[in-house]
Amino acid sequence: MENPTDRKYSKEHEWAKLEGDIVVCGITDFAQSQLTDIVFVELPEKGKQIEKGKQAGVVESVKSVSDIFVPVGGEIVEVNEEIVNNPDIINKTPFNEGWMFKIKVKDKAELDSLMSAEEYTNMTKEDKH
Repeated sequence: MENPTDRKYSKEHEWAKLEGDIVVCGITDFAQSQLTDIVFVELPEKGKQIEKGKQAGVVESVKSVSDIFVPVGGEIVEVNEEIVNNPDIINKTPFNEGWMFKIKVKDKAELDSLMSAEEYTNMTKEDKH
């Protein structure tokens, strides 16, 4: 699966898509493929203020547990309850229905520190060696 060019990426394998002053966040296809079958997701609470780079939740698969970090700081305004009940959605569509939470971004300039799709793709190719 190609990394969509309409969003930015973190070195921790999260994606961020700006929609007005809201940033939709999730984990990348590379991340879900490394985790394999996702069986549990813990998401942040709606209304929580969170700083860029801080832990926001947890993804658990049959082979490991991984933290989810926020790619930009702000207030959690929505969480995807659907993936809490059906975590395998993340394995199927990590860039669409598998989104995790939405943040009302504090500083849009934080997005500039994230990678483009091309930069992220190159980084993950290097990780495979």
